[in-house]
Amino acid sequence: MAHVTPTGNEKKLAPGDFIISKTDTTGKITYCNRIFIELSGYREQELLKKPHSIVRHPDMPRTIFKLLWDRVKAKKEIFAYVKNLCKDGGYYWVYANVTASTDANGKVVGYYSVRRKPNENALKQIETLYSQLLSQERSGGMEAAKHYLDKLLDEKGTTYDEFIVNLQKSA
Repeated sequence: MAHVTPTGNEKKLAPGDFIISKTDTTGKITYCNRIFIELSGYREQELLKKPHSIVRHPDMPRTIFKLLWDRVKAKKEIFAYVKNLCKDGGYYWVYANVTASTDANGKVVGYYSVRRKPNENALKQIETLYSQLLSQERSGGMEAAKHYLDKLLDEKGTTYDEFIVNLQKSA
């Protein structure tokens, strides 16, 4: 995969748009809908069988992805704000819901993600939080960032899930 340099050009989902993708158990894309293809700027053939991280923006803390993967591998759903990188260097924010896909015996066979337009007001808080998490990761690794996030949530008297869902609901 060629390296993409972020440009700072933001693209936005329309209020009724949904990005849908499926991956196998290793995170390689097995399905992506038209909106994902158009917004990311990749052709479908460039996305299929590639790691979903093809759209990972460098502004995204690794701590958030670790939390996400820990949850879905345990068959628990998660909501998260994600900044994605487009092929042309632009970016777009999404409010993502990610779940495990299981077979009839309950074995995880892949992952399913539905993303929609995030609450614009929530993004101000998320951008600040993610910047702080990235700073923690640079100075003390993911453990320091996780500790920072846990402490912040504890101070707010909330869980990660409550915090994220309430941000999306806020006006």
